Amino acid sequence: MDAKATTRKRRQIRIRTRVNGTSSRPRLAVFRSNTHTYAQLIDDESKTVILASSDVKKKTGTKTESAKKVGTEVAKLAKEKGISTCVFDRSGYKYHGRIKALAEGAREGGLQF
Repeated sequence: MDAKATTRKRRQIRIRTRVNGTSSRPRLAVFRSNTHTYAQLIDDESKTVILASSDVKKKTGTKTESAKKVGTEVAKLAKEKGISTCVFDRSGYKYHGRIKALAEGAREGGLQF
């Protein structure tokens, strides 16, 4: 594992010790690959994924624009399930670029964190 991946993994572990999702306030987990962005709402108490979204089939515009669309879609799906608040798990990524765009899209869609 290279230095960047090791540092991200350490940040991820440090974040996960503090961030925990419940059924009333699930964890919004974000994964960023080289080409796509994925987001899930997870209930850590029952170890279930409540909902998930990605930009795999909806690729239009830049990666940052696609990430923002994923955030708004997650917020829309969460509202349909009656979820208005969550905790944000950036998975060790810096709060910048696609991660920031996804968070802003989720907030614009009505999720609070």
